[in-house]
Amino acid sequence: MAATGQARTISIGNFAFIPANVEVPVGTRLTWSNDDDVPHTIVCTDAGLAIKSPPLDTDQKYTTVLEKPGTYRYFCSLHPHMTGTIVVR
Repeated sequence: MAATGQARTISIGNFAFIPANVEVPVGTRLTWSNDDDVPHTIVCTDAGLAIKSPPLDTDQKYTTVLEKPGTYRYFCSLHPHMTGTIVVR
């Protein structure tokens, strides 16, 4: 069952996702906010999963809702050392 009204923000700053590891209930609205002064992307490392943003410039946001439990690993395709994990329960 989807969570109602749940939201979580992940900041992007100093070439890192903050926090890098997040655990949320199914249906949580996830928003990444680029607080860096260079563009970044959010791309899921597992083929076919729901996370793939366009390049986000400073102060731009990307939002998605993950409706399926699981572990979602993602990275910035412009700066591959930037990684994060979302666990959806």
